[in-house]
Amino acid sequence: MKYLLVNILLLLFCQVQAQKPRARDIGIPFNGTPGKYNAITDVKGVEVGYSTIIRGSGKNVREQGPVRTGVTAILPRGRNNNPVYANWYSLNGNGEMTGTTWITESGFLETPIMITNTNSVGVVRDAVLKWFVRTGWYKEDFWYTYPVVAETYDGFLNDIYGFHVKESNAYEALDSAKSGYLEEGNVGGGTGMMCLGFKGGTGTASRVVKIQDSTYTIGVLVQSNFGSKKNLTIAGVPAGKELKDTLNYEFKAAPSYRQEGDGSIIVVVATDAPLLPHQLKRIAARVPLGVGIVGGRGENGSGDIFIAFSTANPTAFNREQFTAVEQLPNDQINPLFDATVQAVEEAIINAMVAAETMEGINGNKAYALPHNLVIELLKKYNRVK
Repeated sequence: MKYLLVNILLLLFCQVQAQKPRARDIGIPFNGTPGKYNAITDVKGVEVGYSTIIRGSGKNVREQGPVRTGVTAILPRGRNNNPVYANWYSLNGNGEMTGTTWITESGFLETPIMITNTNSVGVVRDAVLKWFVRTGWYKEDFWYTYPVVAETYDGFLNDIYGFHVKESNAYEALDSAKSGYLEEGNVGGGTGMMCLGFKGGTGTASRVVKIQDSTYTIGVLVQSNFGSKKNLTIAGVPAGKELKDTLNYEFKAAPSYRQEGDGSIIVVVATDAPLLPHQLKRIAARVPLGVGIVGGRGENGSGDIFIAFSTANPTAFNREQFTAVEQLPNDQINPLFDATVQAVEEAIINAMVAAETMEGINGNKAYALPHNLVIELLKKYNRVK
């Protein structure tokens, strides 16, 4: 028994050691109280899975690579097919998120949310439908649904016109979805992404708030691939301006029309607060405030698209009967707005802190955020001791 306990403790220690540092781990301060995992999975029932594709190096040979891409899956109620109230918002529409017109019309999100690269939206969308058939997601013989698939562009590091994301990658992301701790940085759909002058990718965070006698959670997952380095702000410090000559992107081959700030960000917000679709629209519309805090400006070449859903009211979706639902009063919603902004800010920085330097096609390179220099800047500006 003693040896079993030792082995369990050793395994847990190794898992903790294997986790990449997060923004709070290196000393970056944030406002608000995070949940247990400081992740979107702090909202009970939410599960996240990844498929990460990294192979090859050197000159880009179309259909051969190098490949730096992947797929992320967010399941609002895990494997339980029970639609959730949802809504969405776009800060700048140079991007794609499928299925949103029906979400606006119906008020419900009826599928997982998938995130991948720009050119793989179609294959991932089709794969979700086939996954529904494979898993018996729908019990009826006749059904229709509109998968929600969003994207950001990874073509500076990835052989994006090689179409390397396959149906199997969407299946892997869906089948591997889990609750608890999540990987961040160069994983899933965020694998080949760049953000605010450094390597970007997948990030997550959460906030716990109390409204009257109830406690609610806001959880956020981002795929960060946006922004100009000059605008990068960390804990109120103009880090991008201070690091303007440090570890800049290396593009051996980039189109002349590329402008600083081109890119995109997809943000998924989950909550267990009893919000109706019109209120979730209000939550999604607060996401740009968090994006702006770290330096996003909704540039012309950026697709900034956000979706929010609530896992409350589990009996709300019913095709035949009237249902009763709970609604948080609008006058009590401000703490959730604040929590959304805080969690978005931290999730973006978490993505950058976890991301590692990546060299992709033709030797193009995005460098990791230099942790030690960031902490020195925070000390210089008296943000930390």
